[in-house]
Amino acid sequence: MKPGVIIGVIVVIVLAIFAFYMIDIDQTQEGSMPEVSVEGGEMPEFDADVGDVSVEEETITVPTLEVTPPEDDADETTE
Repeated sequence: MKPGVIIGVIVVIVLAIFAFYMIDIDQTQEGSMPEVSVEGGEMPEFDADVGDVSVEEETITVPTLEVTPPEDDADETTE
């Protein structure tokens, strides 16, 4: 680790400790959750016209590929 990074980390730690002991917060009054009343509502209604999607299966024939590697006796001078 670089010395500058180490010094920076030490400075941050010292500042955090200093801030922890310099700030004193005392609770002066108890808090409470707000009271909420909820009444039943009504869900909105929608009318939607959507398109139809038809799905069907179809079998197709795909071409096959046959690869024949060159033989060892082949002439390799063609480029």
